[in-house]
Amino acid sequence: MSNEKALQDAHVKIGTKQTMRMVQTGMASEVYVAEDSDPQLTSKIIALCEQHNVKCTKVDTMKNLGKACGIGVGAAMAAVVKS
Repeated sequence: MSNEKALQDAHVKIGTKQTMRMVQTGMASEVYVAEDSDPQLTSKIIALCEQHNVKCTKVDTMKNLGKACGIGVGAAMAAVVKS
């Protein structure tokens, strides 16, 4: 994942509930979604990002997204919080 360093340096909210909350409140500047996560969840966040004009970037695996966020487990999605 090419944005790994940027994600570790940014203020990131990890997980479905927190990511959705950040997009809904207008606090997300970008969202990362793992392609191997549950399609029901990813379709909802992708639609929400389109609705709120938030950039949505797909990542190949949950494991890689978790690693990029600096956690030891996989993550389905993460939001970069506006500073």
